[in-house]
Amino acid sequence: MKIAVTSTGTDLQSAMDPRFGRARYILIVDTETMEVEVMDNEKNVQSFKGAGIQAATAVADMGAEVLLTGYCGPNAFKTLNAGGIKVVQDVAGTVQVAVANFTNGNLTYSEEPNREGHW
Repeated sequence: MKIAVTSTGTDLQSAMDPRFGRARYILIVDTETMEVEVMDNEKNVQSFKGAGIQAATAVADMGAEVLLTGYCGPNAFKTLNAGGIKVVQDVAGTVQVAVANFTNGNLTYSEEPNREGHW
């Protein structure tokens, strides 16, 4: 399974970025092989608005089935759900620990966004 994880860096030891749409990087981790694809999210970090929707679309295009992040706004959440991507929020620590917690069944899917929209 491919899962997307918001990150401050480009490898599994990087700290998670609590933001989704404006996370510096989004790592796509294959839970079977632990191989990592790095999505540079710089264009959305600098975006005036719509960062969450654009990031959600990119995550869907990369084939992720789940997103692990700190928080997610309503527009991004709707876009992710429309793309069939399940969201897990309030996740912290390193990317590696977050992935391990997910694969061990220690995280719960979110039913709704945990942040309001910015604009």
